[in-house]
Amino acid sequence: MAACGSEQNNSQDKKEKKEKVTFVLDWTPNTNHTGLYVAQEKGYFDEEGLEVEIVQPPEDGADALVASGKAQFGISFQDTMAPGVTGEDALPTTAVAAVVQHNTSGIISRKGEGMDRPKGLEGKKYATWDAPIEKAMMKNVVEADGGDFSKVELIPSTVTDEVSALKSKSVDAIWIFYAWAGIATEVAGLETDYFAFKDINPAFDYYTPVIIANNDFLKDEPETAKKFLNAVKKGYEDAIEDPKEAADILCEASPELDKDLVLASQEYLKDQYIADADSWGYIDPERWNSFYNWLNENGLTETEIPENTGFSNEYLPK
Repeated sequence: MAACGSEQNNSQDKKEKKEKVTFVLDWTPNTNHTGLYVAQEKGYFDEEGLEVEIVQPPEDGADALVASGKAQFGISFQDTMAPGVTGEDALPTTAVAAVVQHNTSGIISRKGEGMDRPKGLEGKKYATWDAPIEKAMMKNVVEADGGDFSKVELIPSTVTDEVSALKSKSVDAIWIFYAWAGIATEVAGLETDYFAFKDINPAFDYYTPVIIANNDFLKDEPETAKKFLNAVKKGYEDAIEDPKEAADILCEASPELDKDLVLASQEYLKDQYIADADSWGYIDPERWNSFYNWLNENGLTETEIPENTGFSNEYLPK
């Protein structure tokens, strides 16, 4: 009996000694996040001595929460990070892992209406967030295809469901991440045309989404950061290995999700998480710099972003 009791105490001590980590998502749970849920479900965080809480973002987003230190990690995107990378408004965050290796975003439209290429957007309704970088990228791809961007009808984006927005013809073209919204149109049986930004301008093959971390946390607890990313890497590798199991884990964590969409999206992403990189999470400095250099050249940053700013590969498992 005494032996049992002491064993229990030991495991209790271990439990109490777990380091608490808060991870904030960028949106509601989806297949960009699956590796986190797999790591949670399979005990990979436990093995690293971590107790991880995954939370949804407040109104001002994951970046603000991570910058404030209320969350150690979160999801962001290289393009939305840009205004906070340098200058007076710099946020104390660093991208420490690429969730997906290449930019899978682009423009989707109803099939056969001529928007399978950027020039075809002339005279059509595009749902815009009215963000400077977004509009500069759109202008760039339309003009690269010989089109006139001023002829694209920009309407404020209120799209929450791409399938119904396209079907109802309230909008003609939407910027999407193919892994979720593109797959959703396939699952719904809606025929579409699509072009990817990276196929038109290589500078647009930037990192989106990425895992960001708080800079003070990285400085004070680098080993904890490495443990966390080690567990997350295993989670994403498992999602690549067994998309169905990963989809089931995500659906169990978020029962409100459409199972067919999750499974189809998971199948698509299994080839995207690592793609042609040597390992999950790696950020290629050349591609990171290429996008920020494009922003610099086009006057889209308050202050110039120096090369190799805003990211680090040093916390990834070696």
